[in-house]
Amino acid sequence: MTAFHIAPAVADAFPDTLIAVVTATGLRGHESWPDTTTALQDLEQQLADGTWQPADETDPRIEAWHTAYRSFGTNPRRIRPSVDALGRRFMKKGTLPRINPAVDSYNAVSVYHGLPAGAFDLDHVTGDVDIRYADGTEEFTPLGEPGTVENPKPGEIIYTDTNGVLTRHWNHRDAHRTRVTEDSTHVAFVLETLHATRDGHLLKAAALELQGLLAPHAEQTAVYYLSPDQPQVTVWGPAPVPRLGLAAGKLSQVP
Repeated sequence: MTAFHIAPAVADAFPDTLIAVVTATGLRGHESWPDTTTALQDLEQQLADGTWQPADETDPRIEAWHTAYRSFGTNPRRIRPSVDALGRRFMKKGTLPRINPAVDSYNAVSVYHGLPAGAFDLDHVTGDVDIRYADGTEEFTPLGEPGTVENPKPGEIIYTDTNGVLTRHWNHRDAHRTRVTEDSTHVAFVLETLHATRDGHLLKAAALELQGLLAPHAEQTAVYYLSPDQPQVTVWGPAPVPRLGLAAGKLSQVP
């Protein structure tokens, strides 16, 4: 069993937080994911046509994360929230990165809805996952840098398990140890908003869209929600909701 938990201090500081945890078990990362391919291509075509573009730091969804980063001592223009960095890269290059189908799926949903997203290979998570303030003694090895060890600054918000830090600066960068690859079969994906009152419907639509991209390539998928009112969920077990499909890889427009 793996539980995700928001620490009371984080819940108090960000009382309108809502986090979707989308799980996939029996994931098949080596097969073709045509719906994800279509979703990526559709977004790239919309950007090229000028009919859509990613949210930037003037958008309330991104601005809220910049404000949060500053509150725990991180400069968001130097170390950007994940969705902000992804959107800027997309605008500059005109294409989204192709990493592997699972990562490509959450990147597409993240950039389209302007919501930070990440993922953890649960087979490499030790114990439970806490979202809390760092005390400065924790260790973090960044994605793609297996020989590097960093210490988050005291007061920085992190995801962590009993073995170390899983993300720094809340959602800036994931750890190498729990990275999602084509071989990952049991994965938890997270989508986040700091303003559930305003953007909760957007987060829930995004979570179901991600589930729809994952479901054809998994034995089982599920969606759970974390908030200050429900600060802990256990994600290793039977799916609490049925699998939902996403037709033709289309990402829905939510008003």
